[in-house]
Amino acid sequence: MNHPLAGVLVWDNIFTMAKLTQYLRDTRGELKHVSWPTRRQALIYTALVIIISLVTAFFLGFFDFLFTRGLETFVL
Repeated sequence: MNHPLAGVLVWDNIFTMAKLTQYLRDTRGELKHVSWPTRRQALIYTALVIIISLVTAFFLGFFDFLFTRGLETFVL
């Protein structure tokens, strides 16, 4: 028994695949215009992000420690 919308569903799948294929082609074309960083730049940026993250973590941890000690002084 055929579903009454079988033809529509097949057409919809084909249309969806065509849109996906076009999207992938467009994306590939846009990636050719991207200015990619050099290996050295990528390593420097990665190290910078790690260093800033560690400094921020220590900064927040330090103030968390201070506020916790301060609250313990008042509460206990």
